[in-house]
Amino acid sequence: MQLNRAAFGHDFYWGVSTAAYQIEGAHNADGKGNSIWDEFTQKRKKILSGHHGETACDFYYRYPEDIRLMNHMNIPNYRFSIAWSRIFPMGTGAINQPGIDFYNRLIDDCLANEIQPWVTLYHWDLPAALEKKGGWTNREIINWFSSYVEFCVKRFGDRVQRWMILNEPMVFTGAGYFLGVHAPGKKGLNNFLSSVHHAALCQAEGGRIVKNIHPESKVGTTFSYSHIEPLREIEKDITAVKKTDALLNRLFIEPLLGMGYPVQDLKILQGLERFYKDGDTAKLAFNMDFAGLQNYTRELVRHSPFMPFIKAKIIKADKRKVERTQMDWEVHPPAIYHALMRWSQYKNLKEIIVTENGAAFEDHCEAGEVNDQKRMIYIKDHISQVLLAKQDGTPVNGYFIWTFMDNFEWAEGYNPKFGLVHVNFETQERIVKASGKWYASFLEKKD
Repeated sequence: MQLNRAAFGHDFYWGVSTAAYQIEGAHNADGKGNSIWDEFTQKRKKILSGHHGETACDFYYRYPEDIRLMNHMNIPNYRFSIAWSRIFPMGTGAINQPGIDFYNRLIDDCLANEIQPWVTLYHWDLPAALEKKGGWTNREIINWFSSYVEFCVKRFGDRVQRWMILNEPMVFTGAGYFLGVHAPGKKGLNNFLSSVHHAALCQAEGGRIVKNIHPESKVGTTFSYSHIEPLREIEKDITAVKKTDALLNRLFIEPLLGMGYPVQDLKILQGLERFYKDGDTAKLAFNMDFAGLQNYTRELVRHSPFMPFIKAKIIKADKRKVERTQMDWEVHPPAIYHALMRWSQYKNLKEIIVTENGAAFEDHCEAGEVNDQKRMIYIKDHISQVLLAKQDGTPVNGYFIWTFMDNFEWAEGYNPKFGLVHVNFETQERIVKASGKWYASFLEKKD
């Protein structure tokens, strides 16, 4: 398929995505408080190679040149997150004016460079002071989060037209409060279920707050989604797929759509009832303007009697002899098509935006060039699948690449490279990769 921007229509949103902790650095500058990731990265052996985000891409200080580079690359929309502890160092209470000033400058700079800011309100960096009070396991977080959202929307909503409430709640609750491999490093079913219910309430309440303050704004939230298939076409593996899909893909979007949690396909979710209070069922639902789909791969699943709770096991890509990325994720472009088609079956989804898609491959900088052909092919193939889904009737209306530049990739540190732009973390030099040059050419408006 010959890719052409015009085939998507003039109102299709193209962009790139980043997250505050992964790029900003300046971890304790100008009054910023600690986040759970500031503290988690200091724990021995938690992060590959002992990496941390204290400097990262130094975006806090270098954002003007990075925004100019986006403009040069013809990128019209930029999705970034606000660091909660840069606004409220203790999570609540006293505000930090230099943090507010930074995001005001960033938003204004985007607009001056003809780039629309898309703001994610929570991208995993909870203020550490709130985690000491229980974090997402404490129902009080609904009030803490609501106050934070209200403040941000009132301060920045005159210029920000698109808001996303949470980034991938299944990941930050599962990895952070069940498996303990992400911040804050908690484990256990009780921690997981309580954090799930509170995050699900927050995503809906956040949407209500945005629309109450700025009814003309477009508000959504984002979800991780992996297309899941059975390893074998047998009943046990098909049942394992249903359970895995309920946990990974349906747990947060279905209560938001007024369908409740997918308890029927995953009985362990009955434990959520312990955290319910009167009125919660209605409070879980909100009619968002759009939903952000974040897809990178597909997963093959088989029945496993030894796996607790779901009796299912994901068969990793390196065990299946398939092409894979640095993250050991299978390269399977039809996965994003299947994900979009599946979401199009939800009646209440008005608009779908692919808010993240991309790939980490090992890059080599030679003579000032990074010829990342594998990434370029990956992006082209996935954009082609998005177009197929659009042509087949899905309400998909945007595509954002993860990510603009190489950054801190959570537990994997700086080892995986996802960026369209290479970053030398010793010198902070930026080099647009071949994939970035291709995207710039693709986005160039042809008269």
